[in-house]
Amino acid sequence: MKIHDFLEVDYALLLSAVLLTVFGILFIYSSSVTTFGVSVSSEYLRQISWSVSGLVITLVIAMLNYRRIYYVSVYMYLGALALLVYTCLFGRVVNGARAWLGIGPFGIQPSEFAKLTTIIFLARFLDSTKNSRSDVWRFVISCVIAFVPMLIILMQPDFGTSLVFIAILLVMMFISGVAVRYIVFFLVTISLSGLLLVLPLWQTHIIGKSIPFLLMLSNKTFITITAGTLSIVFFISLFGYIHNKKIFFYWISYCALIIVLSLCLSYAGQKVLKPYQIMRLIVFLDPDIDPRGSGWNIIQSVTAIGSGGILGKGYLQGTQSHYRFLPQQSTDFIFSIYSEEWGFLGGIMVFLLFLLIIMRLVKIMKTTSDTFGCYISAGLAGMYIFHFLINVGMAMGIMPITGIPLLFMSYGGSALITAMTGIGLALSIHIRRFQY
Repeated sequence: MKIHDFLEVDYALLLSAVLLTVFGILFIYSSSVTTFGVSVSSEYLRQISWSVSGLVITLVIAMLNYRRIYYVSVYMYLGALALLVYTCLFGRVVNGARAWLGIGPFGIQPSEFAKLTTIIFLARFLDSTKNSRSDVWRFVISCVIAFVPMLIILMQPDFGTSLVFIAILLVMMFISGVAVRYIVFFLVTISLSGLLLVLPLWQTHIIGKSIPFLLMLSNKTFITITAGTLSIVFFISLFGYIHNKKIFFYWISYCALIIVLSLCLSYAGQKVLKPYQIMRLIVFLDPDIDPRGSGWNIIQSVTAIGSGGILGKGYLQGTQSHYRFLPQQSTDFIFSIYSEEWGFLGGIMVFLLFLLIIMRLVKIMKTTSDTFGCYISAGLAGMYIFHFLINVGMAMGIMPITGIPLLFMSYGGSALITAMTGIGLALSIHIRRFQY
């Protein structure tokens, strides 16, 4: 790296990440303090060591030419898949998911690093096929690249982490120019699947009465007959479109396939999701249905954020965390502690820092002359946006609890190193944005 390159470093991007990391350390420490002002955990010390390591990794990656990973991206991707499979078989169980590898107190979460390898390999595929005339091919293979690690992570089971791959895939396909109709197809299918999954739960646990149509959404016979009938409609319409080129045949097959996939995915979700995951969906719809059980986290988190007011109670003056009302307060609910002690204005500061990170990544996408670098930046933006929206939304009670950390701020080495590595990649792309 030449001296001139130091002038090209995106210091706004780097400083935003560092500030968020510092905030994380401060409030991880705060989460460890009791009402007597005594720290009962050394998590903040480990977070400091991971932060220093992450910053070193960021700067080292920024100095290296990111294009060197183009041809080894497939091996990185396959290596990550192998590690995920090994974790599923022999990993350590933490919070109900076999998602960790480690010795003694030290461990890593391979699913965090799989996000980066998937982004890099998917960027290579989209770059190598940018002149392809077949959008269907690009769409299908892109889905396969993202879904393979996603499905392995679901088997752990880690539902929250698996969802990040959907956001990464959508943003990267959109930026790479995959036809909008395929992206809409994907979005509608996922959204409809989620709706069909939640409706039977809403009927059973929230309104407490039976609605015949909603009952059928859990009926295997109804699902089989409906999906089978619509599959026939799909193939007939597809045959008609291929031979007659009538556009209405195309849209009939398009809509029929969405409904078939949505029915099958929602039914599979009902069978695959664990009881505690189902309860998370239920208490998201109505936290008061189990206020001392599954709904406790949401209620206490919203209470903490609301009690902070405009300016907050002051650093180390929070009550929800110090009285231990918030479970997993240094990880999933770090934003709740932060908002209680630094208030609405402090929360706005976090919002602005994440917004600045996304804006800088968008700027890199627009200015780089290398599409491979552009697609990597897009994938990173999708990852950061999704983590922020889901974690903060979860803390505020407007998103279901999924166990997704707030990148840079939540306690955890794997997530922090992954987030900082992503910043390093973005810096490397920015420095070489005019080189091709």
